[in-house]
Amino acid sequence: MRTNNQTTLKAAATLSGVGVHSGNPASLTIRPAPANHGIAFLRTGTPLGNDRLIKAHHALVSATELCTVIGDVETGAVATIEHLMSALFGLGVDNALVEIDGPELPILDGSAKLFVEAIDRVGLTTCAAPKRWLKVLRPVRIEVGRAFAELRPIDRGFRLDVEIDFDNPVIGRSRKAMDLSPASYRRDVADARTFGMMKDVERYWKAGFALGASLENTVAVGENGVVNPEGLRFADEFVRHKILDAVGDLALAGLPIQGAYRSYCGGHRMNVGVLSALFSDRANYAIVEAAGSRQGTLVDLGASIGLAAFVADV
Repeated sequence: MRTNNQTTLKAAATLSGVGVHSGNPASLTIRPAPANHGIAFLRTGTPLGNDRLIKAHHALVSATELCTVIGDVETGAVATIEHLMSALFGLGVDNALVEIDGPELPILDGSAKLFVEAIDRVGLTTCAAPKRWLKVLRPVRIEVGRAFAELRPIDRGFRLDVEIDFDNPVIGRSRKAMDLSPASYRRDVADARTFGMMKDVERYWKAGFALGASLENTVAVGENGVVNPEGLRFADEFVRHKILDAVGDLALAGLPIQGAYRSYCGGHRMNVGVLSALFSDRANYAIVEAAGSRQGTLVDLGASIGLAAFVADV
């Protein structure tokens, strides 16, 4: 769908499965939302017994170890949001309410494929408001050891350039660059699955991670090759999945980005960190809209850092 207006789903889409880290069953429903709503999660079954609405915003990220978590664990959080956020961002969905009945989204097949298929089944519709973008005006960069992530200005669109470099001969070093569009996302990104190394499994289990991981939802990497009997979906599936994760994490900017993203040995922490660097100075970005491309006149996202998740009794 090419449009100068914001988009949302035509109807609700429901999926269920298990959380890759918790191993617990989870069900979610992606619902249509009005213009300027953005993406938000309605978490039910919280520790306090109240439903909790959590904006999909980088300032509300509470953890980035092996997955991206928003909200407060003690009062209600949502984990492993990156694959769904990636599908929404990749397909150009501006507004949606995601109702989730537990603390972690289902991993499904380990990619964004089933999220994309669910959204495609119900279709998208336009909202009565112009589409808006977050335009990068000045380069920003963060570094952690040898890893780095940066955003820089470009004339139009959103470009990703992601490089991985693992001390594992099966994964190794790989780099992929692409211009993001719904068509390129479906073709090149959505099917790429999450992956992990067999030697790390016991350590993850002891730390409370990967309790729901299996060959049905994770590419398992052994010493001599991929353990999954079907092999890889792409020869470079590992770096493609890192792009999938980056798209999902960068969606936490709150608006689609007009700019170029580059990372080396990045991950959830770096993806979210570069957004914090971008929003640290109002001169780094502007808000533009399809009609007239007026800059900085709609919503000051710098001010929106103060947005807090709130509890609603339902």
